Amino acid sequence: MIPYIGRRLLGAIPVLWGVATLVFVIKRLVPGDPAALMLSEAGGSAQAIAELRAELGLDDPLIVQYGRYLARLAQADLGTSLFTQRSVLVTIGEQLLSTIELAIAAILVAITLGTTLGVVAAAKHGSWIDTAVMTFSVTGISIPIFWSALLLIWLFALVLGWLPATGQGGISHLILPALVLGFASAGAITRLVRASLLEILDQDFVSTARAKGLAEHTILIRHAMKNAFIPVISIIGLQFGFLLGGTVVIETIFSRPGIGLSLI
Repeated sequence: MIPYIGRRLLGAIPVLWGVATLVFVIKRLVPGDPAALMLSEAGGSAQAIAELRAELGLDDPLIVQYGRYLARLAQADLGTSLFTQRSVLVTIGEQLLSTIELAIAAILVAITLGTTLGVVAAAKHGSWIDTAVMTFSVTGISIPIFWSALLLIWLFALVLGWLPATGQGGISHLILPALVLGFASAGAITRLVRASLLEILDQDFVSTARAKGLAEHTILIRHAMKNAFIPVISIIGLQFGFLLGGTVVIETIFSRPGIGLSLI
């Protein structure tokens, strides 16, 4: 296990280097002058802008800027924000806990909802319940999260008045955004759980268990589920990454502090 983890970590190094390089290139292709942007509100003169460019190293050759960028990145030095004039790393640290809180709550919703519905759909394969569950999963995958967020705000905050629409506080402020993100990921988990269970239920050891007279729910819970959930663990990890990306939209809609809102 340890050698495998080590190989995967080493394999992540070129991926991270590629992403960092892509970010560097995109930043250089985006129109605009950072020095002029920083001094725009103060009405900086051309000389002041030129001096700031020299101070920031923007006049250096691209290869020099690239090397300096990678060196600072390796030291976790993300520089200073052009807008807040504060350390980017400090800003991320202040907002990270809120984003992780939302992502964990959402993945718990997705796992609970997805696995429950997936098991029910597999147990009732071919019935109207199976059709209803699969319709639900397709709906969860298809509806954009900003649209489902607005619908839930309209229903639970404006019409029913059960939950607050924006801000951060107790668990009541976390329910709506977690439901929106969790609903978006639950569809993929539901489909995979159902497919995995149906595949396991067709295998010989399940037929043997049935021949021994074991109840169907016993076969499903004790024998099929523990084997069917192996591939589900992988997609849960992928969905967690999706949820972290989805916080950019959700934190903006619900006015929650976090990495997403800071990024905007």
